[in-house]
Formats: sequence, structure tokens, C-alpha cells
Amino acid sequence: MLAPPTPAGTDGLRAAYVRSGAAMALVGASFTASAALADYPVLGGQAVRYAVAALCLLAVMRWRQVAFVLPTPRQAGRLLALAATGLTGFSAFVVLATRHAEPSLVGAVVGATPVVLAATQAVRERRLAPRTLAAAVVVTAGVALVEGLGSADPLGLALAVGALACEAAFSLLAVPLLPTLGPLRVSAYACVAAVPQLLLLGLLAPGPLLAVPDGGELAALAYLSVVLTAVAFLLWYSGLARVGAARAGLFAGLMPVAALATSLALGVEAPTAHGVAGAVVVAGGLALGLSSRRRPGDADELG
Repeated sequence: MLAPPTPAGTDGLRAAYVRSGAAMALVGASFTASAALADYPVLGGQAVRYAVAALCLLAVMRWRQVAFVLPTPRQAGRLLALAATGLTGFSAFVVLATRHAEPSLVGAVVGATPVVLAATQAVRERRLAPRTLAAAVVVTAGVALVEGLGSADPLGLALAVGALACEAAFSLLAVPLLPTLGPLRVSAYACVAAVPQLLLLGLLAPGPLLAVPDGGELAALAYLSVVLTAVAFLLWYSGLARVGAARAGLFAGLMPVAALATSLALGVEAPTAHGVAGAVVVAGGLALGLSSRRRPGDADELG
């Protein structure tokens, strides 16, 4: 059963929203960096990314004097499942899906993450939150507008749905771990667990596991390791621990918006009417889902 989010006052909620939004914005902005790795071995590159991120997070633990806590067998199993789905599985599904479907369709399917998280939390807690669920639907519609709807064969669509499931698992499997291990340990331990999984898949897959990166690839790997993984993971899990999966999941709609904004800023693509309209719809969904009807003295409305 999903653990309840940590209670927070108004200031705590705002800080959690900022962390969650910043994490998803960093993920979206990273798509341009990921494009620089188009010709680099995928699984080996992801293994390097998570290995570097794990070292960074473990160094932060040492600097902040956060004690290393040995996970219980149940926690270890959940961490392995989190790494296998939200990190390793998501990377593999996205790569395979883009071989059978247009990237825009994959992005639109993964963009349904807010609905999946809101619905899952409602089922687990046996409490429907119509406001948050409606907001998740609005955010998902905005993502579809930003991404557009590309084409896919049946296998590509199935793989995209697999990527969606893994993206949702990245948050859902972490929620019960955060109250006891904390965001920093969960982020570090998950990265550590993902490295051998990716190396094993890379050894089994055809083609080279690793290659010597050129300057652009090295810069992209550094950005993905430090900013996208170490920093964004910690921001995301810090926000998730405060507000729960349903509300935090709304910020997933910022991924394609941030990707679009980055592409426009770098001159990679020109603005489109559907992209601007989608960004406005995402903003409307966030406003709907994050506004509360809270009276002084009431508990925070997290559903």
C-alpha cells in the first residue's frame, strides 16, 4: 500500500512543488542533450550515466553526513524493482519503441503518466480525488497537444505503453521507501542497482557495449549523469515525499513543455500553434490540480 505523503505546511508544499517542477523541467530540457548520444551505444551509455550519478550521490551523502543504511530485504527488493523498471526498463523500452513508432507518439503515450499516478493512488487509498484526476487528464491532453500524435505499428505502441508503465513505477515504487530511507538514499541506491542491470543487458544485446565518446558525447553524458540524474532524481524524490504520487505526477506535463522551450531557445525548431496551445493546457491542468480549497486549520489536500 502506498505510504501517505509527509505532512507539510503551505511553505513546505510550495517548496515541494518547486522541486517537482524543476526536476521535470530538467528532464525535458535534457532531450536536446540526449540527441547528441544518438550514435553512442545506448545501454552502455546509460550504465555510465547511472554509475557517475551514483558516485555523485554517494559523495553528497558523505558530505552531508548521511549514514549509509543497509536496506532490509523487502526494501532491497523494491529498490531492485525500481531500478529494473524506472531506470533500466524505461531506457530499454524508449529505445526499442522509437524503432517502431515516431518519437512524438512515444512522448504522448508516456505523457499519460499523470493519469496513471492519480488513478493508481486513488485505487490504493480507496479514495477518489476528482479534482486531481481531472487535472491529470487536462495535463495529459496538453502533453498530447505539445507532442502531436505520430504513427506506430502495434509493437511500437505496446513498447510505448511499457515505457509508460516503467515511468509510473519510477514514482510508485519509491513512495514507500522515502519515509524510511529518504530521497538521497533512494536516489543513490537506485542508481547503484541500475548499473549491473544495464551492463548485463548491454552484454546480451548485439553491438558494442561502450565506445570512446567524442567531445559532444562526453558533454552530453556528463550533463545526463550529474544534472538529469543526480540532481533531478534528488529534486523529484524530495517533492514526491512531501505531496505524494498523484500531485507530483502532474508536473510530468512540464517535460515536453521544457523540451519545446529548450528547442525554441536553441533555434532547433520553430514555434507551432499546437505546441503553444499544449503548453497553455498543461499550465491550466497544473493550476487546477495544485490549487486547494483549504481553510485555515484544515489538513493539506493531497488528493
